[in-house]
Amino acid sequence: RVPKLRHHKASGQAYVVLNSNAVYLGRHGTAAATERYHQTIGEWLASGRSATSEPENITVKEVVARYWQFTQRYYVRPNGEPSYEVNNIRQALRPLCKLYGQTKAIDFGPLALRAVRQRMIDIGWCRKNINRMVDRLKRTFRWATENELLPGNVYQTLRTVGGLKYGRSDAGESEPITPVPQNRINAIQPFVSRQVWAMIQLQLFTAARSGEIVIMRPCDIDRSGRIWIYRPEHHKTAHHGYQRNIYIGPRAQAILQPFLLRDPQAYCFSPAESQAEWRKKRHAARKTPLNQGNQPGTNRRANSQRKAGKQYATTSYGHAIANAVRKAFPPPAPLAKREGETQKQYKARLTDEQLAEIKTWYKQFHWHPHQLRHNAATELRKEFGLEAARVILGHRSAAITEVYAEMDRQKAIDAMMKVG
Repeated sequence: RVPKLRHHKASGQAYVVLNSNAVYLGRHGTAAATERYHQTIGEWLASGRSATSEPENITVKEVVARYWQFTQRYYVRPNGEPSYEVNNIRQALRPLCKLYGQTKAIDFGPLALRAVRQRMIDIGWCRKNINRMVDRLKRTFRWATENELLPGNVYQTLRTVGGLKYGRSDAGESEPITPVPQNRINAIQPFVSRQVWAMIQLQLFTAARSGEIVIMRPCDIDRSGRIWIYRPEHHKTAHHGYQRNIYIGPRAQAILQPFLLRDPQAYCFSPAESQAEWRKKRHAARKTPLNQGNQPGTNRRANSQRKAGKQYATTSYGHAIANAVRKAFPPPAPLAKREGETQKQYKARLTDEQLAEIKTWYKQFHWHPHQLRHNAATELRKEFGLEAARVILGHRSAAITEVYAEMDRQKAIDAMMKVG
């Protein structure tokens, strides 16, 4: 509730209490005091219900705390859940608070920002990610300037810090995201649930993002035409006012059909459902008689900290694929887990050199769900051209589609065989 205007009888002053601090407004009952009350309340609401502080005394940690409260209200989806940007901001603010949390914000300048950036380099973040994180820090101080927590010159000086350039910094470069070879996709089918395999196939057939697939619900799919149209509850560019249409053709419809037989508001792909099917399959393969050993459900934890949810997250979807890749492509015999060996014994047996070899081995086979969108984009561009790929991927510019769709170099080779 908005704090009310109060009367301090001992002094005859009007005052209002904001964040446990009394703000005196002049003699009670006068028009000037009432006007000052409305101004103070308006500024307090505009600053996110935070009491104003003197710019000379506010610290970086205090700026961060107030900006964090703002992000909780601003970066939210229509359903009230926080967007992915909230976690990105959290990651960006950690090095800032660790190095300069107690520093006065008015003294935080370009050299300090470059020191935070160097900290990001030391952590091992790639160059492009560091540039995005530094931009988020600049945005923090811009917000503080906008809300009159800091003078304008603080943000203006931070703007002079440019981004890291390719080949001109100590920051590493991220590897380009490329399509996954089809044989590596097919290899993991025996090691994933039918829910995860269906999501993989849908990504290949629709070019949808993994975040759009995991939140799919029957009520979000228009099945009135020959081609179904899926409109996600929320998506990457929703805050720009864009509508996302994902087109589902006959092959994708056949894959999706079994997962539509549920409550229209329920998610199509459920980890809880996958886990129940896995337990049922293990029970059917049980060799120990039911009158011996553990009874079904007796060895489960009563208060498990991690329970299967009603929908996959992009992280759990990626973890399911990563685990399947490890099973589909086990390391050579000297590095592999021996029969009857526990995970603890396995890790204790390996040397640091062997652990590095295993990491290198899995790296050459590892892939993640986002690469499937690149698979679909490449095929769409090859078969139907760049414009069709742009529309299906939901891009506003063909330049963005160029990033996703690998160019068909075979056409260039064929042309040069004729003209060269």
